[in-house]
Amino acid sequence: MSNQLIRSTTVLCIRRDNKVIMAGDGQVSLGDTVVKHSARKVRRLGKSREVLAGFAGSTADALTLLDRFEEKLDKYSNNLTRAAVELAKDWRTDRMLRRLEALLIVADKEKTLLLSGTGDVVEPDHGVVAIGSGGNFALAAARALMAHTDMQGAEIARVAMEIASDICVYTNNRVELEEL
Repeated sequence: MSNQLIRSTTVLCIRRDNKVIMAGDGQVSLGDTVVKHSARKVRRLGKSREVLAGFAGSTADALTLLDRFEEKLDKYSNNLTRAAVELAKDWRTDRMLRRLEALLIVADKEKTLLLSGTGDVVEPDHGVVAIGSGGNFALAAARALMAHTDMQGAEIARVAMEIASDICVYTNNRVELEEL
């Protein structure tokens, strides 16, 4: 069982009407088996708890990166961009961190950023970004709902995550939302 691929998740972040909503599903899979239905993949970080973070990939790796990111937030006075760039530098160059397999979405009131182990720090277009095995499904649904409805951000996130869970076998409908 230890050689099986661990797959999990859909995390979605939306900016609408001066609000930031991050949503994550609860499923964790090991191979073709669901091992957990209620994982918490979206968190509030920083001393002020005004930064949202969501992860996809290896859970242990992602939690390590979230801890490092929170340290960077503290060091750089909650400057999201600076903390993200510094984490990306460490992630890319540190021998131990370089092996970590995860993606992160981080957001505050002003910015949303996607971080990867290849050194990417990307601010997405359209106010929407998603990661994980169901990320593209949630992203497409959220962009369509944002463009063609007057729905509130939290409702868009829930509906987009529901659509992703209907399509992606590694995503469930136990959605947890955080809002700034």
